[in-house]
Amino acid sequence: MKFSIGDKILLTRTEEEGVVTAILNNDMFEVQVNGVVFPVHKDDIDHPYLKWFTEKKKQPSQNKTAEQLPVEKTKQRPQRFTKGIYLCFFPVFKKDVFEDIVDYLKIYLINETPHDIQIKYETRIQHEPVFQHQGMVFSFSDIYLHNVPFEDMNDVPRFHWQLISKDAGFKTEEGILKIKPQKLFDHISQLLLKNEPSFNYLLLEDFIVKPEEEAKKETFIHPLPKVQRISSKSFSLQELPRYELDLHIEQIIADSKNLSNAEIITLQLQTLERYLSLAILHHQERMIIIHGVGKGKLRNEVHRILKNIPEVKHFKNEWMGNYGFGATEVLFEYS
Repeated sequence: MKFSIGDKILLTRTEEEGVVTAILNNDMFEVQVNGVVFPVHKDDIDHPYLKWFTEKKKQPSQNKTAEQLPVEKTKQRPQRFTKGIYLCFFPVFKKDVFEDIVDYLKIYLINETPHDIQIKYETRIQHEPVFQHQGMVFSFSDIYLHNVPFEDMNDVPRFHWQLISKDAGFKTEEGILKIKPQKLFDHISQLLLKNEPSFNYLLLEDFIVKPEEEAKKETFIHPLPKVQRISSKSFSLQELPRYELDLHIEQIIADSKNLSNAEIITLQLQTLERYLSLAILHHQERMIIIHGVGKGKLRNEVHRILKNIPEVKHFKNEWMGNYGFGATEVLFEYS
C-alpha cells in the first residue's frame, strides 16, 4: 500500500490515527500520533478512510422526511464581570530602551446589567474638559470612549459620569472618578504581574427604584430647607466649581422682594454650602467668598460654616484690592 508524506494513517493494532512525517525506506515510515513521532512497518498502518466510512454507516437511522442539519447551540456572550456598570482602562504599551512603558490608556464603559442606558460622560484635566460623550449603551455590551495619554494621568483627571436607565422607574445616577498616580502605578504593576489586559472601576452595581411619589425639583419657596452639606450625586455634569463665589442675593436669585431677611440669609448659606461641597469634590485649592461688609452677620455665618469643614485649612478676611474687607479667602487641604 502506498503512502506519501502528509497522508493520514491508522495504526491497525490500536486504531489510533496519525500522519506520515517521513519515508525511511520501502517498508518503513515515520509517523506522528498524538504528538509522538516513531517508525512503523507498512504492514502496521492503513488508510483510515474505510474506518471513517463504516463509522458513518453504523450511525442509527432515524425516520426523516427531509435532511436534518445539527442544531447549533446558541452562544451567549460570557459575562466578564459581576453585575454592574464599569469604567475600564486598557494600558497600551510602547517599546523603550530597557522595558515596555505605558503610552496611553484606552477607556471603555462596560454595561453588565439588563438595562439599556443613556450615558453622559466627560473627562476633565485641571478643571478643563478634554472629552465629552453622550449616547446609548445597550444591556450586556460595551462602548469605547477615548484615549488618555499616560503623562496626563499625573494631573489626576476627573472622569464625570451620569447614567440614566431607559426604564423611567429608576433613579438617575452620577458621580466623579479620579485615580491618583500611586494607585495607577499599583494597577499597572498588578496587570503585569498577573498578565491581565485591563483594570476597572465599578461605577454602579444596579439602579435604584424611584419612590412612588418622586420628590419635586428643588425650588426656593417657603419654607426654605435647612442648610446641609450636599453629596456628589447632587451635582449635574455641567456644573463647575467657582473660584469666586458672590453671595449677594441678586447674584443668586432674580427676584428676592418677597423673601424675608431670614430667608435671604438661609438662601445665601445654602449657596455657600453647595459650592463649598463642589469645590471639595474637585479638590479645589483656593476660593474667594464675597459676602460684603454690612453689619457682618453674613460674614460671621460664613466663618462659622468654614470652621466646621475639615477640608478648610485656613481662611482670612483681610484687605484685598478687588473686594476691600468684603470677601474671605479660603485655602483647602486634602488628606
